[in-house]
Amino acid sequence: MPQSRYFTALPEATLQCLLCPRGCLIPAGGRGRCGVRGNQEGRGDLAYYGAITALQVDPIEKKPLYHYHPGSSILSVGFVGCNLHCPFCQNWHISQFPPQGGPSRLYAPQAIVHAAQVEGSGQIAYTYTEPLVHLEFLLDCMAFAREAGLANVLVSNGCINPEAAQAILSLTDAANIDLKCFSEDTYTRILGGDLPTVLAFITQAWKTGVHLELTTLVVPELNDQEEEIDRCIDFLASLSPDIPWHLSAYHPAYRWKTRPTDPQQLLALAYRARKTLSYVYTGNISSPLQDTVCPHCGYLLIRRQGYRIDTSGLYLAKMGNIYHCGRCGHALPIL
Repeated sequence: MPQSRYFTALPEATLQCLLCPRGCLIPAGGRGRCGVRGNQEGRGDLAYYGAITALQVDPIEKKPLYHYHPGSSILSVGFVGCNLHCPFCQNWHISQFPPQGGPSRLYAPQAIVHAAQVEGSGQIAYTYTEPLVHLEFLLDCMAFAREAGLANVLVSNGCINPEAAQAILSLTDAANIDLKCFSEDTYTRILGGDLPTVLAFITQAWKTGVHLELTTLVVPELNDQEEEIDRCIDFLASLSPDIPWHLSAYHPAYRWKTRPTDPQQLLALAYRARKTLSYVYTGNISSPLQDTVCPHCGYLLIRRQGYRIDTSGLYLAKMGNIYHCGRCGHALPIL
């Protein structure tokens, strides 16, 4: 079992996990809040190292990533456990412990990379629950993927301490990070996370040069007020108005039984955000805000019908790997 520097020893064989701001104090034989990081006789226990719940090829738009290799496929790797406890979690059966859909198989990092090579997708997504609670496995797998010339995509809640964030982002090519709300109280009291830590991770990813997109699940009676959406907009705009933002509709799941997100309200919030941000999309509803248009001339760049993608509005410049508008030549934040 690999060792980890993301634990520190305390008296009486107790460990403190250093991975995320929860800083779980784990007695011998116990596990942290995520359910996967434990203490075996005073040593860090990574009993779920390589325990994979899903290994399948997805459209990259499912992550969702709309501006990174549009129309491509990606090998998606799923895990158990999460360091948050969102009561509306859409994947609660594997994110919350004890999981109802346990690991189906153990994989070595090299086996994941080999599977991606066999599938021919050229990229791996670490996704479905919270991959960062398996940081040690991710670092090993991402390093092998990088050596093999494969791209690493991270889909995460971003609630991770700066040292671990630096390590993972150095191996990450693209990321979709959940910005669940813009309320410190909601993050702490309801989700079990920490808003400043998430904002710091998003900022760090952006400054590191990772291709970045964000997702917010719009949940009635939690984060669907215009004032809170405006705070998210202001934060994103302070980094770049060109960061894609996905506003997704909620449906009742796990312990949160309030009504589903009203599609018209979601559209109104997305149009409100588009007044400031260049690329705002809606998810989990039928919507005109699925396509990508040029912010300079309004030309249709990418048409999306489900996971059928038409990129004929783009052209790739001879120099570099950045797409441009097929009408006006405007350089686009699309790789």
